[in-house]
Amino acid sequence: MSIITDLTRMWLTRTTKPFTFHNEYDEKLPFENCENLGLYVHIPFCKNICNFCPYCKVKYDKEMCDRYIDALLHEIHFVGSQHSGKKTVTSLYFGGGTPALAADRLCEIISAIKDHFEITEGIGLELHPDNVEPGTLQKIKAAGVTKISIGIQSFQKKYQSILGRAGIDKKALQDALTQVPFETVSMDFIFALPEQTFDDLKADIDEAFAIGANHVAIYPFIDFTFTKSTVKAMPKRQKRALLDSITLYCKERNLTRDSIWTFSSEKNARYSSMTRDNFLGFGCSATTLLKDQFKINTFSVDAYCKRIEAQTLPTSLTIRFTLRQRMVYYLFWTAYSTKVDSMAFEKFFGVPLKKMYGFEIKIAKLLGFISEKDGVYSLTMKGAFYFHYYENFYTLAYIDKMWGIMRGEAFPTKIVL
Repeated sequence: MSIITDLTRMWLTRTTKPFTFHNEYDEKLPFENCENLGLYVHIPFCKNICNFCPYCKVKYDKEMCDRYIDALLHEIHFVGSQHSGKKTVTSLYFGGGTPALAADRLCEIISAIKDHFEITEGIGLELHPDNVEPGTLQKIKAAGVTKISIGIQSFQKKYQSILGRAGIDKKALQDALTQVPFETVSMDFIFALPEQTFDDLKADIDEAFAIGANHVAIYPFIDFTFTKSTVKAMPKRQKRALLDSITLYCKERNLTRDSIWTFSSEKNARYSSMTRDNFLGFGCSATTLLKDQFKINTFSVDAYCKRIEAQTLPTSLTIRFTLRQRMVYYLFWTAYSTKVDSMAFEKFFGVPLKKMYGFEIKIAKLLGFISEKDGVYSLTMKGAFYFHYYENFYTLAYIDKMWGIMRGEAFPTKIVL
């Protein structure tokens, strides 16, 4: 796997130099001149730990959670106060973990952010199905949340059993969403589970829209080496047929595809914390992407709190990009939205996209991966699948390695990818 990603990296960056993350950081983050800046806040607490989930999370403890939120507020003020006045940002997303476990303090967190940032495109928050009840929904809506993403994974008992998830009361879910509406109600599903069929996924999607979703996300199952999951990955040919068939079905339903894995039934229903040019991350394991660097906070809740209590940023690792490295990162995550705008690329980097990657664009067109209209390159269905296919290699070669190390080491000296 690493051979494929290494060769791709060397070709696109025009150098054999790897992505190298060092245990260093800047006390002042240069985000003042970043356009299209987004925000992310990580709440790592869960009542139960799902064995397939790779994200940074710990078992919920109220005392630990309160200590963590106190530290989080300090980090937000410490970073936010580095900018004179309020910085305009596109959006704010809360992920985890289970952010709703900190619902009683959500107002404090959002208030702290609004002391320093002006949010223009709303606030999103991830929810476990157990959290989708009127009391919790009213609480988070009152705090300012406008979009929610519910981690369903599957409505079907056979897959709930495989994933170690409890059954879902669909009627209670629907009633709660009717009582407390949001601009976007997204529901997440996992595809490419063992023996999963088109009819299985179709049933989940139909059920989601029937009970109140206006957006669905269909994420591929990826077998991270450090999780305890025993689920086996689906073969490539079968996976592509499944993704293609469900994509065609969503088109038949006149759903809008707004990223590789997401489809919406309403024009303004969007939920994505990933397709942003730049972003600031707060909390343990949160990442920050700026014009020429990428940072990741420590995965350790205790180490995170200690750093903040010492009035120091909790950054664990930093990579300072070469221009080509930053371009590759930009293109990879922008393509996640299924479109790359050459004008936006040129505005961001000050150089035409075709000048930097004209040969690669020609090859992608010849292979049927992309189409072009008015300077905007769009992934075809074939291109979308191979984007996913490469992302699987990227995830296991890079993210799996990095997260695996950081789960056991709060501040690694260096990681080379």
